[in-house]
Amino acid sequence: MSGAASSEPGHLVSGAKRFFLKGADRALVRRMESGLDRVERSVRTHAGSADPVVDAVSRYLVEAGGKRVRPLLVLLTAQLGSGITDEVVAAATVVELTHVASLYHDDVMDEADLRRGVPTAQRTWTNSIAILAGDILFARASELVAPLGERALRMQASTFARLCEGQMRETLGPAESDDPIEFYLQVLADKTGSLIAAAAQYGILLSGADEQYLAPVREYGEAIGVAFQLIDDVIDVRSTQDESGKVPGTDLRDGVPTMPWLLLQRRAVDDPEARAEVERITALLDDDATLPDALAQLGAHTVTEETLQIAHTWADRAVAALEPLPEGPVRAALGELADTIVSRSH
Repeated sequence: MSGAASSEPGHLVSGAKRFFLKGADRALVRRMESGLDRVERSVRTHAGSADPVVDAVSRYLVEAGGKRVRPLLVLLTAQLGSGITDEVVAAATVVELTHVASLYHDDVMDEADLRRGVPTAQRTWTNSIAILAGDILFARASELVAPLGERALRMQASTFARLCEGQMRETLGPAESDDPIEFYLQVLADKTGSLIAAAAQYGILLSGADEQYLAPVREYGEAIGVAFQLIDDVIDVRSTQDESGKVPGTDLRDGVPTMPWLLLQRRAVDDPEARAEVERITALLDDDATLPDALAQLGAHTVTEETLQIAHTWADRAVAALEPLPEGPVRAALGELADTIVSRSH
């Protein structure tokens, strides 16, 4: 597949490894590497199809790579219980299939050109085919989660509902009575935080770990999900296409606000200089030739640094939520993951 990552499971481990604790417990790292290889094989198997055309489309974004943060979280929190069992691997597969399925649908709604450094599925085929590929992966995730028990199935259903609600809220935008920034943070919690939180909870639930850990890891997962997306907002205005694997500024050009833009608009209410900056950047956004200038101006503005600080606040909130977990390599790795997420823009 042109432009796609290697199909060998080992490429996943090298991609996810930078999320591991830098001075990690080596035994934990080995367990994560082995577990991620199992998950990668499972994801590829369950994303596939006997029909060669369906197989090519449904495996397209899986083959393109990805960080596999959500499966990693399932495997990490499972270390607080019986470790990486077949059920834990199945749950890790479920969250990754759900995530990839949502990307197919997101790219159609956003009319995106690139995802993970390759043309999006709707650019390679059509919108209808991309939507159906996402539907297939959602269905495969449902098939996998059903044998894991009613609680796992309910978690998948409620998480899927939040994913859709978050996307709908983003599409509709805030009401006049909504604070735009609080509204945006809730969208991030629903669209991204909910599935990361579910991943962290699956590891507890399916490893037989103490269920008092469910609430802390849920809070942790949702908070790092928000932090992750805020850092993406920074990357979107400060990176190149080669660095991010996506066309920078797509959301802004399409009228979808990100945190730096929302902060600048809030300043513009009372600050004539900020208002003039909004007008200058808006004029540049509509033309592909001047879009890089618009992003450069926004990226250099103090609102982008403020977005970084907000992301760090959410990462700190995530780490604080881990306090009830036992001290040790798992808790340390979860803390390192939060720190690594907010370091991606450096």
